[in-house]
Amino acid sequence: MHGYHHEELTSDELARLEDLYGPFTQSVRELADATVRTTVDEDELRKVQAEVEALTARLRSSQIDGTYGVRFSSDGTTRPWGNAIVGLRNPVAPPLTVRPDPAGRAEADFVLGAGYEGPPGLVHGGISAAILDQLLGEAAGAGGKPGMTGSLTIRYRRPTPLDTPLTASAWIDRTEGWKTYCLGTIHHGDELCVEAEGLFIVPKWARSLVSPDERPPRFD
Repeated sequence: MHGYHHEELTSDELARLEDLYGPFTQSVRELADATVRTTVDEDELRKVQAEVEALTARLRSSQIDGTYGVRFSSDGTTRPWGNAIVGLRNPVAPPLTVRPDPAGRAEADFVLGAGYEGPPGLVHGGISAAILDQLLGEAAGAGGKPGMTGSLTIRYRRPTPLDTPLTASAWIDRTEGWKTYCLGTIHHGDELCVEAEGLFIVPKWARSLVSPDERPPRFD
């Protein structure tokens, strides 16, 4: 499928790139947060703008064609570093580190800053939905049932605050053939803020890659 790139990296080279791009991306993420909150005077703002434009031009001087996509190695290591939720090289992504569990679960602790605001002082509902979409998919993949989102239902139970620790959790609820149903939540401490149910489907182009012995029974 277009966007998936085979790229072999040693563990040492992978660690080196993580150490290189992770802090760089975080610095750009901090710049975005500072952009929302800054109260510097107009002259200072215009000077910073010129510096940012100059830095952008330097980065544009050498770049890949198209988007980052997903890079993968023969050992199964994947690098979705352009992903809008967990991309190591994407400053739009929240600082979200997912902890997968082979039992079909996934969790992440995180703090969302000013760049993710919806109602004053609160997380935008679309951001919560995107995070849960990612976590539910991670849970499905961790449990050996990877797929793409077929549907996502979100229920907002109470406001989700910015600038405070949050926890997202997801788990496989059931499977039916090529379909996997997952549930998930976002909590602020003991308070349930958001819950979700998602359907994940193995796309037709990927089904031929699954060995006959591993294919699920048909549900006609």
